[in-house]
Amino acid sequence: MNTLPQPDHPSIPMSSPDLADAEREAVMAVLHTPHLSMGKEILAFEQAICDYTGAKHALGVNSGTAGLHLCVRAAGIQDGDWVLTTPFSFVASSNVMLFERAVPVFVDVDPRTGNIDPACVREAVQDLMEGGSSARRWLPRKGGGGETPRLKAILPVDVFGQPADMDAIVEVAQPLGLKVIEDSCEAIGANYKGRPAGLLGDYGVFAFYPNKQMTVGEGGVIVTNDDEAAALMRALRNQGRAPGDTWLQHTHLGYNYRLDEMSAALGRVQVSRLEELLVRREQVAGWYEERLTEIPGVEIPEVMADTTRMSWFVYVVRFSKGMDRDSVSKELRKLGIPNRPYFIPIHLQPYMADQFGYCEGDFPVTEDLGRRGLAIPFSGVMPEADVERVCEAIRTILM
Repeated sequence: MNTLPQPDHPSIPMSSPDLADAEREAVMAVLHTPHLSMGKEILAFEQAICDYTGAKHALGVNSGTAGLHLCVRAAGIQDGDWVLTTPFSFVASSNVMLFERAVPVFVDVDPRTGNIDPACVREAVQDLMEGGSSARRWLPRKGGGGETPRLKAILPVDVFGQPADMDAIVEVAQPLGLKVIEDSCEAIGANYKGRPAGLLGDYGVFAFYPNKQMTVGEGGVIVTNDDEAAALMRALRNQGRAPGDTWLQHTHLGYNYRLDEMSAALGRVQVSRLEELLVRREQVAGWYEERLTEIPGVEIPEVMADTTRMSWFVYVVRFSKGMDRDSVSKELRKLGIPNRPYFIPIHLQPYMADQFGYCEGDFPVTEDLGRRGLAIPFSGVMPEADVERVCEAIRTILM
């Protein structure tokens, strides 16, 4: 592995939002009104999301995490319940279960996509519903509760903007009355077998952090076709106020999970530009693919046949087994090229290991992907020259 000299040009941003004058004007317009919370902009933003996705209901919230938490509440998940999910994700997809003292029960993932493995899901569901010794093989070493079946839901994640194999998951869940919460926080605009991500289960959530396909600064949105769940989550996000409650009346124990008017205005305009934003990201991903396929030892993202549209969130490469990913990472940073290991497995996060007794070796595919994956600079405003610079640096380091 070659060591490269210090660069004489500036660092490349890890990511950058794609914002135009229309977004700035929309936010400024809100600042000239007295309505900074729960006004016309949140309604317009939610309608724009419904129009784009085809969802019956959209509920703006102040983060993707908040959205997932409300879905957990709507699904009736409580203390001691089991939720089948993936350890290869951002920690929020499991944290929202811990908020309700529920137990995230992990299964391993597909080595090609990093999405939850539907074959593992099927096997785990059968054993967990049976209970007893069959369930024990899937439950964490400690803190998993008793052996009486308590499986309530499945929470798959659309990793890096590629939908999970949702038909296989729903096929297992529906006959047993298990709710399916689709974490599409990384996948707005993606399609699975021609159908929009986020609407493939009972509820879905998109997130709009600044590095996402579209942004509202901070925030997210829940999409669902379930009238009853939508009504409950709409109340819960607004301090538990149900229809008919006065400002200081609260039917439910709720949260301040509202999306503010300025963020909603920004989001409304971003949704109107979403196709343009996605196409730009597809172009940058294409530039990377052209160059990285020529470099031995580098594995580029694989888009599955059922993914009729990939929504490019991050660009994560993997290095061949036996290669030193961390050394490559250090050399890239010396050259002003930021990068991040993607993901650190959830079950190996210190607090998860402490609470549930997980350890290295529990989920070998997840751990392998975590060891070999590296997110490199990516956004829809990234110029081709920067893509070339990143790829040339990787080529020089490896060859």
